[in-house]
Amino acid sequence: MKSLKEYEFWFIVGSQFLYGPEVLDTVASRAEEMAKVLNESKDIPCKIVYKGTVKTNGEITQLAKDANHDDKCAGVIAWMHTFSPSKMWINGLDLLQKPYCHLHTQYNRNIPNTEIDMDFMNLNQAAHGDREHGFIGARMRFPRKIVVGYWQDKPVHEKIGSWMRSAVGYAVSKSLKVVRFGDNMREVAVTEGDKVEVQMKLGWQVNTWAVGDLVAEMDKVTDAEIDALYKECLEKYDMATDRIDTVKYQLREEIAMKKILDREGAGAYTNTFQDLYGMKQLPGLASQRLMEQGYGYGGEGDWKVSAMTHIVKQMTEGLPGGTAFMEDYTYDLEPGKELSLGAHMLEVCPSVAAAKPRIEVHPLGIGGKEDPARLVFEGHPGKAIVVSLIDMGGRLRMIVQDIEAVKPIYDMPNLPVARVMWKAMPDLLTGAHAWILCGGAHHTVLSYAATAEMMEDWADMMGIEYVHITKDTKIEELKKELFMMDIAWKLR
Repeated sequence: MKSLKEYEFWFIVGSQFLYGPEVLDTVASRAEEMAKVLNESKDIPCKIVYKGTVKTNGEITQLAKDANHDDKCAGVIAWMHTFSPSKMWINGLDLLQKPYCHLHTQYNRNIPNTEIDMDFMNLNQAAHGDREHGFIGARMRFPRKIVVGYWQDKPVHEKIGSWMRSAVGYAVSKSLKVVRFGDNMREVAVTEGDKVEVQMKLGWQVNTWAVGDLVAEMDKVTDAEIDALYKECLEKYDMATDRIDTVKYQLREEIAMKKILDREGAGAYTNTFQDLYGMKQLPGLASQRLMEQGYGYGGEGDWKVSAMTHIVKQMTEGLPGGTAFMEDYTYDLEPGKELSLGAHMLEVCPSVAAAKPRIEVHPLGIGGKEDPARLVFEGHPGKAIVVSLIDMGGRLRMIVQDIEAVKPIYDMPNLPVARVMWKAMPDLLTGAHAWILCGGAHHTVLSYAATAEMMEDWADMMGIEYVHITKDTKIEELKKELFMMDIAWKLR
């Protein structure tokens, strides 16, 4: 998997020859300074590379072609230091296939009272130069992120940094491969979807590998490989079982799945308890540890949530909090204090754990296989989001809900799975109503690290519908919003 640091973003500045070489030299010098300052910000996760001051249709068009074919380039940031006639941007923007950020700023923070003259005005034209550029973006219906503010201020850095992470998610999505070990759980609707449409729209290559292929790979795993991972487990987790052979079987599954994923260049995978022929256990600890390493996972063959788990993990690399495959399991409906308990049979990523996870072995009660080892822990408190991507038939819809995770109010000593408890926004009853109204899946990506804005930017880049359930959501307004979006997307 490619690290966030391996991506770069191109910074270009718009101008024209009208102002003479001295002005253009000053613009270039300032642009280099701005790139340097932005690169020194802790809120900017990827390198910004100043690629020049563009002054003609030809320069802009060539830059767009170069950006499209450079795998390191994850996006373009543009700023108009002077006035840059926007008709000369048409061909370049029409060709550009990378995420685009329009930074509306100016070099100077304040108006220099005694120094301001016509020379200053000719050089510093961002206030109206960026408006000219904004028009052509709107006229072309060109998808772009607009960030407004002074380029040295932290909020601007945070906005750019968040958008960069979404753009990395775009790059990851466009080359993502998902391995399906077997098929979907039988008769389940939400785990289905149009894989051809998804590959055309999002870039995902979703294909099936026989469970027999996995079993054959498991048979090749050596005891030495398993023993090395077992030592790692003793250091990272509390071993709360004496059934060591069961734990080691999970490690055999982990090693085999990872070998197949890496060989195929895949970042995500699925399986289902209904399709485990030749396997002794449903992967539990194995899937949790693979997610901890950044791979996406989806239970019951849910390839959409598997892909999204991987993408969100890649987008949020280096941010605290963690990201996990999740499922709403049950509610606590005490009036005015309603809470949701999220869990799964086995597979919740330990990146969201509040304390050191425990390895335990218990019966699964489903699937008819041996008792699997799994990591058991509580999720930590904090603000988070849950994300669902669904196929509406003809279009994709992303639903994001704000939540507040809390320390579980019950010990639940007989529930041997990882679990997270949260308050849904605006409250559980309204939030669940809204979620069901939107068609949100029971499987989600839960992330303390990603933000709703990050996911909205990603949805905009991918050209898909976005719905956000917040503390201010009202059902009647949401019904109208969904109705209008249904019409708008059908017209598109």
